[in-house]
Amino acid sequence: MSKFIKGQDRSQGTLFPERLDDYVEEDSSVRVIDVFIDDLDISGLGFKAEPAATGRPGYHPKTMLKLYVYGYLNRVQSSRRLEVEAQRNIELLWLTGRLAPDFKTIADFRKDNPEAIRLVCREFLMLCKKLNLLSEKLVAIDGSKFKAVNSRDKNFTRAKMKRRLRDVESAIERYLAQLDETDKTEPAPDDARTLRDKVAKLREEMARLKKLEVRMLEAPDQQLSLTDSDARSMNSRGTGLVGYNVQSAVDAKHHLIVAHDVSKVGSDRQQLAKMAKQAKGILDTKTLTVVADKGYYNGDELRECEQNDIIAYVAKPKTSPNKAKGYFDRSRFTYIKQDDEYACPVGERLTYRTTTTDGGKTIRRYWASACGSCVLKSQCTNGKERRVSRWVHEDVLERAAKRLRRKPEVMLARRSLVEHPFGTLKSWTSANHFLTKRLSGVSTETSLQILAYNMKRAINLVGTRKIIEMIDP
Repeated sequence: MSKFIKGQDRSQGTLFPERLDDYVEEDSSVRVIDVFIDDLDISGLGFKAEPAATGRPGYHPKTMLKLYVYGYLNRVQSSRRLEVEAQRNIELLWLTGRLAPDFKTIADFRKDNPEAIRLVCREFLMLCKKLNLLSEKLVAIDGSKFKAVNSRDKNFTRAKMKRRLRDVESAIERYLAQLDETDKTEPAPDDARTLRDKVAKLREEMARLKKLEVRMLEAPDQQLSLTDSDARSMNSRGTGLVGYNVQSAVDAKHHLIVAHDVSKVGSDRQQLAKMAKQAKGILDTKTLTVVADKGYYNGDELRECEQNDIIAYVAKPKTSPNKAKGYFDRSRFTYIKQDDEYACPVGERLTYRTTTTDGGKTIRRYWASACGSCVLKSQCTNGKERRVSRWVHEDVLERAAKRLRRKPEVMLARRSLVEHPFGTLKSWTSANHFLTKRLSGVSTETSLQILAYNMKRAINLVGTRKIIEMIDP
């Protein structure tokens, strides 16, 4: 043992440093947390900064906020684990001044200050802007599904309910058939009593499911979650997941998350303009370029982006079945703007005929009269004539397609920008579910995760001392 490094004798008396500050490294991230939160205008963010006139004194909001930011920065999100760490962790003892709130107090702080905590995340982005860590040129937008505390067995959709009712009903029929067989034997075996108990339990389950079905059908989206009422069943990589759709806008310069949101809707189709405008507001720039995958392709969203000086690069999904059926797809028909007509592959003109409304959109329809005698009709349509529809704001989609043809490389950059922050966030939580319930709690938890991600990213980029000097010169 003499050749190995030896530890100190446990019974040996030691002279500890007189100051707790001596135990915390000068470049420790905990010092950034301390200076950043001390510099915040707590009352301006919405935290209750004035103590109650009567009763037992409470903890200062800055103390609780420091505790949470440290926890999420070091992958300790649970209020019970934070309670333990506050009593034994040297850095937390230094950060909180040896205060150790109980887990209920810690959990209540997160629950009672959702909007204020989300604003703290924005304040750190303003600091990143002062440090020149944001590009203000290109932002990539994407969404990812995160698990809720609600399990799949406690989530009901119309399809799930139909399947579960069918399974219970078939099980009852199977047990009743077995009972009929056992009733023919004398005396009745013990199995008969067991089967009757199973049938009774299944009938109770059937009655329970019927009651839940009524509640489910009364919901606006006809979906019911028993543990977390806001959680929704979503398609994630081909499998069902009960959770939330977390949206993020990632800056191209250093992959910092400049905007985020949490949605109960699994689709990204209505998220582009909202996320782009949020990112543009935080970056405070006149124009902004955003890139997103084809899941965000939506004419109304692209038009709203244009109206707000946002240049969007979004790939168009191929949803038309015509090409798969062997017919000419829409791209083979060329729009002639000055004549308001379409030219078909053989040169015939499709003229404007009528205007309809579809899904709230005004649609103009075009067709030609010569389709019946066309030699290529079998490759075009099996109807009387080939009809082409055009949204009244179709020029928005045409400009978007033209931009993408000119700069296809921007879509390749999108994946490297926006995918890895989500991977990092999920690895920090070990791909587990959220700890909180309801949309408000989940949004607050997401803000804390993203604040921790941005803070760690900034520390890695410029170091703790430069951040501290920027906050407290």
